Amino acid sequence: MASRERVVVTGLGAITPLGNSVADYWAGLLAGRSGIGPVTLFDASQQDCRIAGEVKDFDPCAYLERRDAKRMDRFAQFGVCASLQAVQDAGLTITAANAPQVGVMLGTGIGGLRIMEEQEQVLLTKGPGRCSPFTVPMMICNMAAGLTAIHTGAKGPNSCPVTACAAGANAIGDALRLIQQGYVQAMICGGTEGAVTPLGLAAFAACKAISLRNDEPTLASRPFDRGRDGFVLGEGAGVLILEALSHAQRRGARIYAELVGYGSTCDAYHITAPTPDGEGAIRAMELALKDGHLSPDQVSYINAHGTSTPANDVTETKAIKTALGDHAYRIAVSSTKSMTGHLLGGSGGIEAVATVLAMVHDQVPPTINLNDPDPECDLDYVPHQARALAVDVALSNSFGFGGHNATLAFRKFRA
Repeated sequence: MASRERVVVTGLGAITPLGNSVADYWAGLLAGRSGIGPVTLFDASQQDCRIAGEVKDFDPCAYLERRDAKRMDRFAQFGVCASLQAVQDAGLTITAANAPQVGVMLGTGIGGLRIMEEQEQVLLTKGPGRCSPFTVPMMICNMAAGLTAIHTGAKGPNSCPVTACAAGANAIGDALRLIQQGYVQAMICGGTEGAVTPLGLAAFAACKAISLRNDEPTLASRPFDRGRDGFVLGEGAGVLILEALSHAQRRGARIYAELVGYGSTCDAYHITAPTPDGEGAIRAMELALKDGHLSPDQVSYINAHGTSTPANDVTETKAIKTALGDHAYRIAVSSTKSMTGHLLGGSGGIEAVATVLAMVHDQVPPTINLNDPDPECDLDYVPHQARALAVDVALSNSFGFGGHNATLAFRKFRA
């Protein structure tokens, strides 16, 4: 088998409930600050759930022409703006000559839910003739990836995994493969979501998946805690620039970390629940380790899927213990969703950013609100405060409705 290209991370971008830059996001994580509060994007007074991890003070016109921004759903604005941040951070210049060698892979769970809801109201109240001609191009899931290409000039492979809450991680893993196989030299990849909408909130409440701790929003997302009552819906985007190592070195790029492994599986079990024994998640982690030629005892940190739902937290804990064996008890595991909420398809993107930064800074973000650990969740979840820890190898887990599982394995870069 021919040797594969080594693939490195050279750029980061983030629009999150903790801030609209990578620096603000990382500072919020290390401070253990919650980005969750009452819903302000619409009147949620009649909803069972009235809290969310909203992106605050976001102005797409800081990155885009006003006309272009108005023709994008919020999920696409997040994805495009985080991508532009990442490209700039990487110092990657996309020209006519190299454009076919740069691709885009941005996943999302739902896509343009906001525009769909708005235009349905137009249809019902004003009639079909008043619907916007931009409804479909604003709504469809692939448009964040397509618009990112339009605004960066990237003409390589362009796609959009729609694998629920695993979408962002699947996008990064699929981008890894494209570079390893020589299709392209660089990929703009990650996840984005903007589903904090009336229907989004009501639908997740109806399926009993989200927290109803409306009076204590900053305490509502509490992964691995006995008192958890569901996840908190979040929004935003996280994007990485992946490059072939040889390409990054030729242009003298700064290298954050190396992406060495990717595992992707399906439970083939249930539309929303994971298999009770975590079989699919176990295989995802085992495949990522095998792909990266890693042994369990090399892993220092896992950024858990950690949704704050009873089903996920116990199952993921079991899966980590099976996949990593006795070493699981010596690994720092944290859920940054305790601070951001759950960004659905965007979560894999921002959590990959957090995982990379944990390696760069040798600092592990905490799991906040973990006051009374569930007895079935008995790993080291880094409660309350960030921890200084040498992180050489780290995993990032993302699992989604439909049984989708994705694990990314990063390693500190060594030439």
